[in-house]
Amino acid sequence: MCTVTYIPQPGNNFILTSNRDENAARSPQNLTHFAQAGKELIFPRDTVAGGTWIAASEDNRAVCLLNGAFEKHHHRPPYKRSRGMMVLDFFTYPSAPAFFETYDFEGMEPFTFLMVDQGDLYELRWNEKNIHARQMDNKGYYIWSSATLYPKEIREQRQSWFSEWLSGREDFSVEAIQQFHRSGGEGDDWNGFIMNRNGRVQTVSITNIVKKDDNIELIYNDLLRENIKREKVKLKAATLS
Repeated sequence: MCTVTYIPQPGNNFILTSNRDENAARSPQNLTHFAQAGKELIFPRDTVAGGTWIAASEDNRAVCLLNGAFEKHHHRPPYKRSRGMMVLDFFTYPSAPAFFETYDFEGMEPFTFLMVDQGDLYELRWNEKNIHARQMDNKGYYIWSSATLYPKEIREQRQSWFSEWLSGREDFSVEAIQQFHRSGGEGDDWNGFIMNRNGRVQTVSITNIVKKDDNIELIYNDLLRENIKREKVKLKAATLS
């Protein structure tokens, strides 16, 4: 949940990719199909808290969570609700604006939440005091890095790696994006896209959500066990766009 890119694709399609930097004990082994508010979801379920950091649904919605808002915060548990469970709560709301306008964020630990809601792209940040929500250009190219692990100067450095990768590029396939998420900042074990901070926190997985014309596929690359799992949901006809 700590390095995320959004890459638009031809038509109204996209690829949302997340490198999860976490304690290895919290790394899921399987993908989950789950019905939430009458919608079929696919996601990797966190083995400790039961929630997730990334999910997609049959009504053409995809979400991804990063820890922290703008800067590193002090961890002060207990918190009202797990941020990973909040990800699943999102799918009970009819739209992204309805979620960030009515969900009760008081008592939640700071986060950054990315939502692709039937083609519209939104970013939501919560810093324990205020909601900062904005709609973004769904034809833009974006990268986010967790504020809890990466200070401002490192986030800016990672943005420069992303800009260099984009420069003159024509290949934005899943394979090209996966390679970037494996090699960004290569050689920097502390701040690279594949990181390992003395075994306490490391990159445990790379997950792609690939939205195509009539389906959404989730590709879960488990770096600890060196296997890849894929699940797909067919989009409901009313949500195709």
